[in-house]
Amino acid sequence: KGKNMAENRNEDWKKDPKLEDIDAAKLDMLQKLAEKGSGKSASDMLPFLMSAAASGKKNGLNFSQNEISAVLEVMKTGKSPQEIAKIDKIVNLMRMIR
Repeated sequence: KGKNMAENRNEDWKKDPKLEDIDAAKLDMLQKLAEKGSGKSASDMLPFLMSAAASGKKNGLNFSQNEISAVLEVMKTGKSPQEIAKIDKIVNLMRMIR
């Protein structure tokens, strides 16, 4: 029972109104990505995200700039300033690599 409640809570972010225009398959892919990436250190996160982005493109899941911005905004909700700074750092590194 506890696991189902945790799973539901983990997927609540997908119900955020800011994400309503994003295809459900993309949100599901992000959910799986978040589950696989949880617990990774900052140094491990960049190669992990690069691999995931390549895999997503190969499977035809491309995100528009607006979709990326909406997802990032939702990811930052309720996070500490340190966690937000970490997210911003990873995003900036990803943009530089592209």
